[in-house]
Amino acid sequence: MTRSIADQTVAELGGPTSVFVRQRADHEELDRLLHELDGTTGREQEQVLRRIDRLVFSHAFAEETVLWPAIRRVLDDGDALTLQVDEEHQEVNELVSELESLGHDDPRRAERLARLVQVLREDVRDEEDVLFPRLQEALDPPALRRLGLQWEVARRISPTRPHPTVSRRPPGNALSGLPLSLLDRTRDAVDAGVRHAPARLAPAGEAVSRGLATVAGWVEQVPLSRRGDRTPTSR
Repeated sequence: MTRSIADQTVAELGGPTSVFVRQRADHEELDRLLHELDGTTGREQEQVLRRIDRLVFSHAFAEETVLWPAIRRVLDDGDALTLQVDEEHQEVNELVSELESLGHDDPRRAERLARLVQVLREDVRDEEDVLFPRLQEALDPPALRRLGLQWEVARRISPTRPHPTVSRRPPGNALSGLPLSLLDRTRDAVDAGVRHAPARLAPAGEAVSRGLATVAGWVEQVPLSRRGDRTPTSR
């Protein structure tokens, strides 16, 4: 009988550098941030959501470019298993994009936020209770450690913001990942600077951030960025 990776020791998961240990650490940090998000409003809520975004989108992109292709190679039903999680990732992208467009007093905001939290928690459970135990049965600990290294490298150069129209699968996600990561991380730095800069400089920083967002939108629309997606997640 398979066991959730949430209930296993580090040794059982393949050691500290195993992809499962790295994944579980991110899931635990996400759980902490979701508890911190609960009850927040206004600027405080935006700041916690931004931290969730940076964690979730880089984590998911690394899964989609490194981990899901491995699952599809070694499991007969890997395509169907990863497609379900791809759909959850797509919904997260769409929900976060919508939340970014809604004002703090918009009556739709609370419902969209609650749904985002629900999908994120469902995604964690699907991965830890279903997907990862199946992969664990198919790979030995050295292979899990190699995947862990590849996943960590991908995570460090992954986008940090929602991109709903980009393919959830190779080659589209791999081809768009580096330019989007550069744009997202530059925008993160600019936004952080705006928060700490004198008020008179804020309009200029906000204009730069909007410009970077526009360029990222162009990258999303490049046909190569959308190649490889399946019907349930293609936009």
